[in-house]
Amino acid sequence: MSALRLARITLNAADPARLAEFYRAALGFTAGEAPPAAEVSAVPGLADAQTVPLRLGDQHLDLVAVPPSGRPYPGDVPGFSPLFQHCAIIVSDMAAAHARLSAHPGWRPISTDGPVRLPAASGGVTAFKFRDPEGHPLELLAFPPEAVPEAWRGRETGDVCLGLDHSAISVVDTARSIAFYESLGLCVASRSLNTGPEQARLDAVADPVVEVTGLGFPDGRPPHVELLCYRGDVSRSAPDLAVNDVAATRLVIAMTDADGVVEACAAHAGRLVSRGPIPRPGGGVDALLRDPDGHCVWLTAG
Repeated sequence: MSALRLARITLNAADPARLAEFYRAALGFTAGEAPPAAEVSAVPGLADAQTVPLRLGDQHLDLVAVPPSGRPYPGDVPGFSPLFQHCAIIVSDMAAAHARLSAHPGWRPISTDGPVRLPAASGGVTAFKFRDPEGHPLELLAFPPEAVPEAWRGRETGDVCLGLDHSAISVVDTARSIAFYESLGLCVASRSLNTGPEQARLDAVADPVVEVTGLGFPDGRPPHVELLCYRGDVSRSAPDLAVNDVAATRLVIAMTDADGVVEACAAHAGRLVSRGPIPRPGGGVDALLRDPDGHCVWLTAG
């Protein structure tokens, strides 16, 4: 089986239309194309979902209301919790992006002292983490001019926010999570060990030691997936999320074909949320499952 790309990221929202206004005004998102219709009635808890599709550059982000509304995002979830999952937004000018964000109300900072320049060992990027008005963690990310990845070179869009670089998920065991995502067709593209006072200010976590593992897709295009594994004595209780809870973010992974979805369902039958592969009207197939730490993964083909 083989994954093609991270087709879109789906955030549950109590009020997606209102939240979309924030994403447009504060972060430069525009109206996107609706995702392909799936037989979500076959997934317990996802029937009658209403979607506000957004895009930033070439990447897609959906804000979805799933009736009845689930639990709100549970407060200030720390970065080391397996519940934690953020979307990283590439910006061409951190000062300008942070200033525009600051001009709009409703968000809350995670980083404790504004944007942080990480040391070269941690990538040398400048980053700032915060929560949107409904609590979803987000990150602004700026590469140093001499170290802009090829995927982001020449990506001037007329806006300071260029696109979605990755979705980062906190995990308990890096090797276990790599094995799961490699079984879907992703591969390890980068590794680093992030430590020090800069990382502490970025994450609002005391003395962090974080294994960061980038998982890429065959075409090498963003967005990708990052695994965050915090070492040390931190609470790692598994999340107990219903699919309609605001914190139940979904990675929508496009597979090469329907057989890939069927094979993934067979290989991970114990992780299925949907009742097996879901045929889509007009062709195609979808499935919803959870990764080893409870993060939701939607597989789609066709």
